[in-house]
Amino acid sequence: MQTDSNILKNIKLVVFDIDGTLITSKGDIDAQTAKLVKRLQNDFEVCFSFASGRLHSAVTDYAKELNIRVPLISLDGSLIKAADADKSIFEAIVNESHIYKTIKLADRFLVKIALCHANEIFYTENNEALLGITNRFGAKFTLVDSYKEVYDKTLEIFLAGENYDYIKYISEKMSFPYSFGLSCNYSKSQSNKGIYYLEIRKKGCTKKTGLIKLLKYLKLNIRNCAIMGDWYNDLPLFETKAYKVAIENAVPEIKRMADLVTKNDNNNGGVSEFLEKLLKAKMES
Repeated sequence: MQTDSNILKNIKLVVFDIDGTLITSKGDIDAQTAKLVKRLQNDFEVCFSFASGRLHSAVTDYAKELNIRVPLISLDGSLIKAADADKSIFEAIVNESHIYKTIKLADRFLVKIALCHANEIFYTENNEALLGITNRFGAKFTLVDSYKEVYDKTLEIFLAGENYDYIKYISEKMSFPYSFGLSCNYSKSQSNKGIYYLEIRKKGCTKKTGLIKLLKYLKLNIRNCAIMGDWYNDLPLFETKAYKVAIENAVPEIKRMADLVTKNDNNNGGVSEFLEKLLKAKMES
């Protein structure tokens, strides 16, 4: 069995989750992490990328800060696109008929709804209250007169409401056997008490599928990849054969699946702790 050092010396790509992993609770990348990323890029040709639930436009500034040119995985695998690219290498557009059906259900049960594109989230005047009950970090919200104006290029349908039963009912109606080709994920908000969310995307879009597509594009083996994460939407990543690093503040399920758990959390250099191990292994090889 290979030691961690032998595994790390063969790492060619590191993929970070952003919130709760790469950045602090203040939204910053610590200076030591930035320094180590630069050193690994310049001296050892290690590539870096993100796998985030954020919109593409909400991750590009971090990519530019770290001089990351590799395509980025956003909206949990629905889009793969480099920070400075005009075209994506993958995008999973939601069918217009599914958008129309979801809007009708949301209107029926007075659930707030918005349409997520790569660079902004569109909402109508009747759904303006959604802005105060969502935690879409770094996202740009744009008011439109009608959702019909922005059906095309929708990567995710996002709903929020206070009634769990309504959210669950809509999820069921947008899932098999009532609807085909969609993935529905509902959850309870961690920051807005009594609010439930529903995210609807094309079926098969996860951080795991996004990583597999990215590796194919880069012509890399998954054994040459390390991933870092902390939250439930990182679980598909941790099912892969990549080298799995859980940040100290990760949920227990992530820690159990990890090859390495950092001693420090995202506010105290957890990412740089792993990057120092990676740099040491590279220098010894």
